[in-house]
Amino acid sequence: MHQIAALFAGEGGAEYLGEPVTQAQHMFQAAALAEREGASPALVAAALLHDVGHFTGAVHGRDLMAGRDNRHSHQGADWLAAWFGPEVTEPVRLHVAAKRYLCAVEPGYFDKLSEASVYTLSVQGGPMSAEEVAAFEADPYSADAVRLRRWDEAAKEPDADDPGFEHYRDLLTKLVRP
Repeated sequence: MHQIAALFAGEGGAEYLGEPVTQAQHMFQAAALAEREGASPALVAAALLHDVGHFTGAVHGRDLMAGRDNRHSHQGADWLAAWFGPEVTEPVRLHVAAKRYLCAVEPGYFDKLSEASVYTLSVQGGPMSAEEVAAFEADPYSADAVRLRRWDEAAKEPDADDPGFEHYRDLLTKLVRP
């Protein structure tokens, strides 16, 4: 748990890829939105941890904004698998795919994206093809990933209160695999 907390205390204080919040604020807000909607503890954890891949791999978030896909969803999920099961890691892994999915199947979703999110969508492959949509929908974690994606897009409010990491420590500790 110390390694995860350290990410929020350290690199989490950095700018969130052209958005008006820090990376930590963004992830805290996503988790708070999940809690307010009554999401399962695992999905709250996924919302909290969905962007840790920006910090855990060789390619960081700043590379994504420079036009190089950092595959942060996969890097983050793989890193989190040391502690958590697929109910946490797979929505994290699929949250970028969920943006691509929603842009393909939901009229008007693209228009709701922030300027930074539109840019990263182009780097991450753009809206899904029909074949990609079918494969995404067949994934057992796709519905959770779509919920996470909606919180992800909404979690960019500079004046929002966030509960901070300690609020989630017990929830995360209970989800850690033995």
